[in-house]
Amino acid sequence: MAQAVSLHSLPLFVRLAGRPVILLGEGEAADAKRRLLDRAGAHVVTDEAAMAALAIVAIDDEAEALEAVARLKARGVLVNAVDRSEHCDFTLPAIVDREPVLIAIGTGGASAGLAAALRQRLEALVPADLGGLANALQRARGAMRTRFPDGGARRRALADALAPGGVLDPLGSSRDVAGWLDRGSVQDGTIVRMTLASRDPDDLTLRQARALASADRVYHRSDVPPAILDRARADAARIPCDAPPDAPGSGLVVDVAMRA
Repeated sequence: MAQAVSLHSLPLFVRLAGRPVILLGEGEAADAKRRLLDRAGAHVVTDEAAMAALAIVAIDDEAEALEAVARLKARGVLVNAVDRSEHCDFTLPAIVDREPVLIAIGTGGASAGLAAALRQRLEALVPADLGGLANALQRARGAMRTRFPDGGARRRALADALAPGGVLDPLGSSRDVAGWLDRGSVQDGTIVRMTLASRDPDDLTLRQARALASADRVYHRSDVPPAILDRARADAARIPCDAPPDAPGSGLVVDVAMRA
């Protein structure tokens, strides 16, 4: 099986409300980190010896900062060293907040300016009421299970509704989840066959990208690049094969081959 492309970091959303986080340092950088921690409801402490799982070191002096980082890491504390990405266990992303939807943009510490520029672009693109759609979908979980008892069918119906131009397109204006459930339908046992003209995932057509993102199983030839397979859901089975399956079986099946 093709080796998946590795991530330099695993993005996580951590609930910090009421939990201690160590913040060392003074000045503009430390103040910015404090504001972010306050928004997350963290209990900010400035005592290096405090018991905490996370720490942010925003000390200007290089030697002093690195000594503090070393002491904290020796205790098993995960550290963010401001402006010293090579010493960071975690980084803090730029954030687009559409409560409860959070969009985090990180560059692994390569460029905070790039992350900020992307955030500004996304702020203009993402509707202010997107959180309302998320809340409506949460309230409709029971109704969705009733309407689509099969988990795979439910996932595919929702993916179709949320797709570009779909009835619940997140970048559109409709938030009528109840109406969608009244009208919604889904096909099962579908196979999508695609022949790729390029090894670049950015060259995937919209239809191909949507199929990969919704697939329950992905059959692929050995020469299909991992970067393409990474566009499928993490829990979708990847099945290397020399020939496409004879029958799709249940769920959405995608068969991927490179153009000869």
